Amino acid sequence: MTGLALLIPIALSFGLIGLGAFFWSVRAGQYDDIDGAAMRILLDDDE
Repeated sequence: MTGLALLIPIALSFGLIGLGAFFWSVRAGQYDDIDGAAMRILLDDDE
């Protein structure tokens, strides 16, 4: 039972860290141009 008392806060803290990282990435603009990187691979820059 004491293991659960230790593991539940650890799991919640990892979840909060993941949620914080997700909101940070959205705020930093990581998802603004999702298709742009895929299209740049297909385009030839030598022309």
